Amino acid sequence: MAIYFEVGAVIVALFFLYVFVRFLLNPLHIIANSVLGIVLFFLMNMIFGAGIPITFLSVGVVAIGGVLGVVLVFLLHVTGLGF
Repeated sequence: MAIYFEVGAVIVALFFLYVFVRFLLNPLHIIANSVLGIVLFFLMNMIFGAGIPITFLSVGVVAIGGVLGVVLVFLLHVTGLGF
């Protein structure tokens, strides 16, 4: 059973490596993803009233992670684990 976990972990790591290299080849993707993430974060708070506090840490996570950062901050806020 442990072998399936290890194989799955390697596949996930290879996927993240592929995505990371693809972003590095075109830095405009990183900039666009960060800007889109920050805009979505502020729209989510202002229009939908998510109630996530806007701090340096939350904006930093969103700026580095982009859209996935927004999802991460939202999930951490909803579950009560952070933000």
